[in-house]
This record gives sequence, structure tokens and C-alpha cells, in this order.
Amino acid sequence: MPKKLIITEKPSVAMEFAKVLKISTNRKNGYIESDEWIITWCVGHLVTMSYPEVYDEKLKYWRLDTLPFIPQEWKYEIIPAVQKQFEIVKSLLQREDIEEIYNAGDSGREGEYIQRLVFMMAKPNPKAKMKRVWIDSQTEEEIRRGINEAKDLSEYDSLSDSAYLRAKEDYLIGINFSRLLSIIYGRKVANEIKEEKASISVGRVMTCVLGMVVSREREIRNFVKTKYYKIIGEFSSSNGSFKAEWKVNEKSKVYESPKLYNETGFKKEEDAKQLINSLAGKNGTITEYKKSKQKENAPLLFNLAEAQNECTKRFKIKPDKTLEIIQELYEKKLVTYPRTDARVLSSAVAKEISKNLNGLVKNYQDKETQNLLKKMVDEKYSTNLLKTKYVNDSKITDHYAIIPTGQGFENYEQLSELHKKIYNVIVKRFIAIFYPPAEYSKINLTVNVENETFYANGKICTKKGYLEVLKPKNSDEVENNLEVLENLKKGQIVETQNYEIKDAETSPPSRYNSGSMILAMENAGKLIEEEELREQIKGAGIGTSATRAEIIKKLEKIKYIEINSKTQIITPTKKGEVIYDVINYSMPDMLNPKLTASWEKGLDMVAKKEIKSNEFMEKLEKYINSKFNKLVVKM
Repeated sequence: MPKKLIITEKPSVAMEFAKVLKISTNRKNGYIESDEWIITWCVGHLVTMSYPEVYDEKLKYWRLDTLPFIPQEWKYEIIPAVQKQFEIVKSLLQREDIEEIYNAGDSGREGEYIQRLVFMMAKPNPKAKMKRVWIDSQTEEEIRRGINEAKDLSEYDSLSDSAYLRAKEDYLIGINFSRLLSIIYGRKVANEIKEEKASISVGRVMTCVLGMVVSREREIRNFVKTKYYKIIGEFSSSNGSFKAEWKVNEKSKVYESPKLYNETGFKKEEDAKQLINSLAGKNGTITEYKKSKQKENAPLLFNLAEAQNECTKRFKIKPDKTLEIIQELYEKKLVTYPRTDARVLSSAVAKEISKNLNGLVKNYQDKETQNLLKKMVDEKYSTNLLKTKYVNDSKITDHYAIIPTGQGFENYEQLSELHKKIYNVIVKRFIAIFYPPAEYSKINLTVNVENETFYANGKICTKKGYLEVLKPKNSDEVENNLEVLENLKKGQIVETQNYEIKDAETSPPSRYNSGSMILAMENAGKLIEEEELREQIKGAGIGTSATRAEIIKKLEKIKYIEINSKTQIITPTKKGEVIYDVINYSMPDMLNPKLTASWEKGLDMVAKKEIKSNEFMEKLEKYINSKFNKLVVKM
């Protein structure tokens, strides 16, 4: 009897597929079999690219005459530690009774690559139909939908092409430039860091991230604080007093004066005092008065980068730990697919969103969150998201934002406290989008004293709306005495009570922490100065949602950066700075987000069938050869 074979990314996922297909018997060594189905699994990567010495023994040694190394025929090999599972998968793929093969690997570029390598090496039964299961969560209905709606594997060929190219690009850049720079500058680096010998690791994304860390550190180190002096006026009416800050205007006594540091302050304290003295005993007039209502909607949903940044801030954990935990929540059916760049939902998901909410209302035991859900039900908040900013099909590539499924609660009690906390962060961000906007009452006014202008504003939250769910710090803070400001009007005379001089100083940029670094990598395109190129690579940061945490982890492992375990603040090591200087001298474009992000954009274009694989590869080879020629001349 003909059978269907499913290959999942790992054993735990295979068990979930088995439950859906009601296969409970006949567990074999490395797979499960029923009359109709066979389910087996990878265990991460089973196949890897061969090292250069596999092509030629001479390439084992780092020598200039063997570079650049660009194979015309690529070689791959089975990873020895997982050889046994590969052989099991291979034997199943080649079985004569297999009529359909379902690739149920991780639904992303890297997941596609893992399985395509296996197919390439295992050579499946040519008569079998090859299909692709693409799912957004591990709930029973989503797995069933994924199997029932599985598309022909060939529809994902361009994604596969992009995945192969990404691996080849990282391999060629890493091997060739790490070897070349180590040969040219290795001794110099070793001398500077006082080690016997040193190699230089170069990576397409890794080197760019190192550049961002070192550049920021040097900016901070070289920053010279500048002190300047502001003037604060205190004015009063019959209802009370309020403060307003001086700002220069065209009619001011000091307009365009060299004494000014900026439009709000003076370089010297005595110049600020001089202006105050000229206003002594003079009352002010309110020349502008504007009262407004302001609404603020809940933020967009989490993608992986935003979730990693939030968890680093809240729990002081590294991004790879956040990904590990959300991945486990996904495998336990509690949340949707984690490795996503989208912060919105698809219209199809939005139409069914009440299922997720109902599951939370019925099953989620966290008391505070239950009260928030109960309020949603009692107040009859709308669950129709279709015409809101939270739904946008054009902003979704592979997967929509990370949200709770409303299922998987049979696994909830076994979670660690940190798992529960991170799950709750995701749940609350989700609930917040159904709450009404926060509302503020805001007043802006200008006081004129002898043609010198003072600006005051006040803001207070009048309706908390979604802030009841997310509770940001200082949400109740009043910027000025709003009750006093509310009783003022345009044209009113106010009495001058006092002027004070307030010291101010410029501040350096902040260091990255491991969470903000992930966001900076995601938004690296914004660092590009040329507007046309910035627009061209919009949406392509450096690295991908699946790889960014690993890049930071690798930089720490090879001791190019240090991460404070308590604060998660990132600083470069001495070694990292020396490597940076070598790369900055020899091939500075490797430090620039422009190059890395444009390559990422190229991979995206291959996946979308906008350019062909060979075009991308030709440009990559041309880049490597031209760089080599320039660097060898520099020797």
C-alpha cells in the first residue's frame, strides 16, 4: 500500500504531527509509521558545506597562492554526529512505497535550507510527489491545514535558491577574507593584543555588527560634554503659578547672538543672567494659547526583534535566550511562529482572531490578565481589526506577528517562571490592540515678556485606554500644573514671579545592549546616508530574525565584544577594536551596513524571483576578486 512521508524539523514536532494524524502506534528507530503515514525528523542540520581541504589537501594551509577560493562545483557532507538519523531519513525517502513526501521543516529560509540539503544528498524516490507544509503555529488545526493545503515543493524553489546563496555567500566571505587578512595582518594584531598569534575572523554580518559596536564606543569615548545655561520663568495668575522655558525668537535682544549655545540656552551663565536682569519687574502676556485632545493607539504587535528588545529590557536576558523561550512556547502550541519580521496580522488571521481571544478568556489563569480580558468582554470592545493599522497583508512576507494562539494550556503549568513571564508579555501586547486609545488633554502656550518668549505645556492622561494593559512608566505624570494652565486664555496678563538659570549639558549616545543591538541590526538600512539606496533596501536590515541573536553570541564567543551579564550592555574588547582598525584600513565597506543590507536585499530579490541566482553569484564573485586584487596590491 502506498504511503505518505512527512519530515519535520525535530522529534518534538514530529510527535505533534503524529497526534494530529492519530498515529499512536508503531514507533520505530528514528521514525513513526502507520498504514498510511510515516513521520520522521531532522535534528537541526544533518548536512553541511565541506571545508576547503576536502576540495584540495593544499587548502588546509592558509596561503596566499591558494586564494581566493571559489569552487565551481560545491561539496557537501553529512555531519558525523547525526549520520545515523540521516541514514534513517535517507532510507525512508528512497522507499519504493512512498508516493508523497511532505517537507514540514521550519517555515522559513533556514528551515527550507536544512531540508533541501537532505533531499539533495539523499536522492528521494523520483516517483514521489514532493510537497511543502507551511504553518504559522503548532496547533492541531494549523498542522491539519498545513498538510491539507500543502503546495508543490517547487513553489518554494526560489526561497531554497536564496537559502543556498546565503550559505555560499557567508562561506566565501568568511573563508577568503578571514584567511587573507590573517595572512597580511595576523602578526600585527598579535603584537597589539600581546598574544603569540592571532587570526582575524571576518563575516558578512558579524563584521558589520562589530563596526556598529566599536563606532558607538569611540563616539562615546571621544564625546566632550558641553555645558550651557537655560532660563526658566515662573509666572502666576489668580489661579496659581506655572513654569515656562525661554527660547530665542526673531525679536529677541539676543537673536543670532554669538553668546547663544543653541536656541534655548547660553554658552555662559553671566549672559543668561544679563538677559534675566533686563526683564526684571516686567510682566508677561499670553500671546498664544492652544488646547487640544490627543489620542494614542496601542503599539504594533511583536516581531522577533521587538520581543527580544523588550525581554532584554525587562528581564536582562540575551536575545538568543528570548528566541529559545519563544521557540519553546511555539512548540508547546501557546504562541505563533517566532522567527518573523512582521508586526501586523494578515486579513485572513484577523477574521478568525476571536478564536485566539476566546481561548485566552476560557483558559488563561493569570489573574491580572483575566481581569483585562473580562473588561474587554464586559465593555464589548470591538474585535474587528480589519481596518486598523494592526492588519496589513503587504507588510507580511513569510509569517505574521507573534501572538498567543489561545491554545496549548495543557502545557502551561510545566513552564518555568521566565517562560510564563515572556508568554504574558506577548499576551498583553496582543490584548492591548483591542483596547481603546489612550486619551490626553494637552495645552501649549507662549508668554511674551518684552519680546522674549517663554513656552509652557501641560499634558495629562484623561482616559487610560490601552495603558491599562501595558502600563508604561510615567503614564500618569503631569508635565505641568494643568489646572492652572486650563484657566488661562490668550491675551491675559500674567505676573512674573521669578527667573532661574538651569544648568544643561549635551550627552553622548547610549551604548547598545543586546536587545537594542537586535533592533539596530533590523533597522540598519536607516543608517545609510544616500536616500535612494536607503529606500531601495528598505526592510532589509543586516542578518535575519532567525540569525541576529547568533551573530551577537558569536562575537562574544570569539572575544570581539563583551556583554555585561547584569545590564546586557555591549562593549568592544581590545581585540575587537584592533580587528576593527585592520578591517577599517583594508576593506572598510565590510563595516558599512550599506554593503551587508544590500546583499540581504539581493537574497530577498532571489526569493521573490526578481533576479536569478546566477546574477547574484556573479556579483558576489566579482566583489571577492576585485577586493583581493586591491588588498594584495596593498601588501
